[in-house]
This record gives sequence, C-alpha cells and structure tokens, in this order.
Amino acid sequence: MKYLNNFGISVYRYIVISVFFICSSALFAQDAFDAANAAYADGRYEEAAAMYQSLLDEQPDATLYYNLGNARFKQGELAQAILNYERALRLKPNYKDAQYNLAFAQSRITDNIVEQDFFLSSWARTVRNNLSERTWWSTSIGLFICALIALLLFLLGRELWLRKTAFHVAWIALLFSLIAGLNAGSLHQRNTLRNEAIITQGVVNVKSSPDRSGTDLFTIHEGTKVTIRETLGEWVNVRVGSNEGWMKSGYLERI
Repeated sequence: MKYLNNFGISVYRYIVISVFFICSSALFAQDAFDAANAAYADGRYEEAAAMYQSLLDEQPDATLYYNLGNARFKQGELAQAILNYERALRLKPNYKDAQYNLAFAQSRITDNIVEQDFFLSSWARTVRNNLSERTWWSTSIGLFICALIALLLFLLGRELWLRKTAFHVAWIALLFSLIAGLNAGSLHQRNTLRNEAIITQGVVNVKSSPDRSGTDLFTIHEGTKVTIRETLGEWVNVRVGSNEGWMKSGYLERI
C-alpha cells in the first residue's frame, strides 16, 4: 500500500511538473510572438524576421510563415516573401491573407509565370488545395463509415424505400470517400516530396545538362516558382511553365 501511495505521489508530481513546463513554454512562445509583432509594428523588420524565424525553428506555423513573409516583403526580399507565403499556404491552404499577399508579391517579380494546365486539372488542384491533408483524411474516413452504415441498412432494411435510399447513399458516400482519400494522398505526396521550390538567386541560367558546360536554354529570376523533377548531385532538373532544364540546387529553396 505504501508503495502504491509513493507511486501515486510520483505520478502526481510528474503531471504537475509537465503541466508547468508546457504552460511556461506556451507563455514564452506567446511573449516571443508579441515581441516579434511589436518589432514589425515599429518598422524593425529585420529584427522581427529573425524572431519569427526563431519561433519557426521550434514549430512550423502558418501564421508565423505569413508574418515572416510580410517582414521579408517590407525588406524588399520578394523571393523570401513569396517562399514564406507559399509555406503558410502549404500548412493552411485556405489562408486568404496569405493568398492575397502571395498574388501581390508575385505581381512584382520579373517572371510571373502562370501554369497553363487543362482546365479540369487546374480545377481539381484548386479543390484539393482548399483543404488540408488532415481534413481530407478525416472526410474520407467519415464518408467511408457513412457508406458502411448505409450498406448495413441496405442489407438489413425491410422497407423497399429504405433499402433503395441506403443503396444510393452507400455508393455516393463511397465515391466521395475515394475522392477525398485521393486528395489526401496527393497532398501527402506533395508535402513529403516537397518538389516545389522558389528561385532565390537574382538571375539563373537554366542549362540543357547538369554541368557548367551545358547550353543555356532560358533564364529565370528570383521569386519564380518551379517544380523539381529530378536531382543529380548538386544539380536539379526543374520545370517552369512549358520549359525544362538543369540548374544548381543552391539557387532555390524548397517550399
């Protein structure tokens, strides 16, 4: 009995200490966030950017990326501003402020290239990006459960109207569960591979082969968004618009 009492006291102390440290960390993070916001409001953009980056090193967050993007934009660093707006949208796809500021920053760069996709592909990607990966997974699981319940009603129901309704609900729910699962998988692949990047170098000559002697195919400028197709040592094969070629990996940062 004494052993159990001591064990209970130890667990209680552990919980109290854990709660204390969690609360202290949260308060410290909030104080650092408020200090960064104050620095930004005072026009100390470089200091604010450093504070936001320090917080991001601890925990990625859409609001922090957005604020860091704003600070970089105020410093005239368009490529870094675009990069951080994109990172904010990767975590929170329907972040309206980040969408607006990203579009504004993109309008200020030299190569404001718009992807020319088949309209159905573009529409499907827009729908996919409106929700987060976690939301799509939750939606897929919820619809699948609904489909199973409807299937049981179809198999066990006695009324004809109930069985007909359950049958239609089952296949519709199963179809949309599959679509939601595919969207979640697509976002997971995008977030895992991180094959989208922003050019951070002022001017980059994209070459025909992964070496300095390759022929210059076209030129892109900082702030341009590219898709990484292949990596070979310090070289990456990128696609932008309908163009494709090789460049040094140090000239870009992955979103």
